[in-house]
Amino acid sequence: MAIGMAADIALIVDYDGVICDIAFSNSDLEGRKFDQWIGRPWVDTVTKESRDKVTDLLSEAADGTASRWRQVNHPSPTGIDMPVRYIALRMNDERILVLGRDLSAMADLQQRLIDAQNTMEREYAKLRHAETRYRLLFQVASEAVVIVHVASRKIVEVNPAAARLLDQDAKTLGGRALKDVIAPESHEEMNALLVSVAATGRAAETSVKVDGKDVALDMGASIFRQGNDAHFLLRLGRPDSLASAESGDPVRSSMLRAISEIPDGFVVTDLDQRIMAANSAFLDLAQLATEEQAIGEPLSRWLGRSVDVNVISANLRKQGSLRQFATVINGEFGAREPIELSAVSVSGADDACLGFAMRPVRRRIDVIGGDPAALPRDASQLTALVGRVTLKDLVRETTDVIERLCIETALKLTGDNRASAAEMLGMSRQSLYSKLRRYGFSDLDSPED
Repeated sequence: MAIGMAADIALIVDYDGVICDIAFSNSDLEGRKFDQWIGRPWVDTVTKESRDKVTDLLSEAADGTASRWRQVNHPSPTGIDMPVRYIALRMNDERILVLGRDLSAMADLQQRLIDAQNTMEREYAKLRHAETRYRLLFQVASEAVVIVHVASRKIVEVNPAAARLLDQDAKTLGGRALKDVIAPESHEEMNALLVSVAATGRAAETSVKVDGKDVALDMGASIFRQGNDAHFLLRLGRPDSLASAESGDPVRSSMLRAISEIPDGFVVTDLDQRIMAANSAFLDLAQLATEEQAIGEPLSRWLGRSVDVNVISANLRKQGSLRQFATVINGEFGAREPIELSAVSVSGADDACLGFAMRPVRRRIDVIGGDPAALPRDASQLTALVGRVTLKDLVRETTDVIERLCIETALKLTGDNRASAAEMLGMSRQSLYSKLRRYGFSDLDSPED
């Protein structure tokens, strides 16, 4: 017993390498059937790559040479090798004492570190690929785009389309103040636009003139953050025929402007559900930079699952409209946003189309993965999540919440005595420790009562 308390695991081995006795000081090791090693050669209890280390330990101890610590791996019924650090000592009765320290906890931490590093590398690769796509889109986009630093009002970057529209070299525009590019008589309109966008965060537009040229441009502005700095994204374009056509109907013009700036996504498609127009809120949901990326593409590229598209199409054909249909938007870079969809079919001889309104609902359905107290209490609340959460995720997450609640209750009833709690729950202490680590319970290493 005294020898067993000196290390996590202690072995008595004869000079032939056969295990004569074994003792544990770590109760977690008792359930791994290591007592079946007695009478077996020690070398047969380790993995293939560890056999030479065992041979060296026994040889050094038999010769009376001071051995050094060596890590040896034992195969485990769980399929995960158990690492143990051993040292061998010669005893007076021609037997060898082997003391070992269980390195499972350290191996678990190392594996978590490796998993974290792999996750960071994957996320970094995603960011790098996203930046590459952004750069490519920024360079080839037909819309003129200028990025301006909010605080200094200096131009950070312009794409080739903006350089052509301003009739200047893109390299010389970088670092210049925006006011140097815009005619002085348009500075008031420009400043009012930028102040409004910075204060409200909502996109807006105005009309400005280019400095030194009798050229009028429409300037649209929105704001975004990059690190600790905020930037304006300015879209420049010549006034087109659409503005003059709308000027004769101010009510219709105001309605179109309201739809384009409404915080809910709005899309107009043809009868084949190919996008004809989309507002900025939809572009944000779909992770698109410009409307041109969406024009002509099927809405199903971003909207829901294939079964959702079929249900939506069937209801529009049968009833002409659809209200509060639960689905998701799949972003261009992998994000998934739960939404409520309303749709309408607009008939007409030459201008028949479909309209889709999309409202994000993530904050209202944050039950899965949230506070365990928010667990659905009856079947009606569970069925309300159908379509918003897959059945597999719903069952798994609901099971996790129930399991965590049961463990918390058992710990409270037993005064945080984990041995009693494991017995109350009908599970082994090792399984309970695994659950405690999984659910992030604190004080895992505190002694039990």
